[in-house]
Amino acid sequence: MFAKIKKFFEESRTELRHVNWPTRDEAIRLTAVVIGLSLGLALFLGLFDYIFTALIKAFVIR
Repeated sequence: MFAKIKKFFEESRTELRHVNWPTRDEAIRLTAVVIGLSLGLALFLGLFDYIFTALIKAFVIR
């Protein structure tokens, strides 16, 4: 069992050496893109939530 675990970690380490890691600048740029898209989507969904809430209140209060 320990031999299988050892083999797993050795193979994992070998595969990690084949990974094409992004540069620091690429990582920062792509992180900024993800944060920007997340904020944009949050604003979009928040706006629609506000609109639908106002519409429902208008119909219920009527």
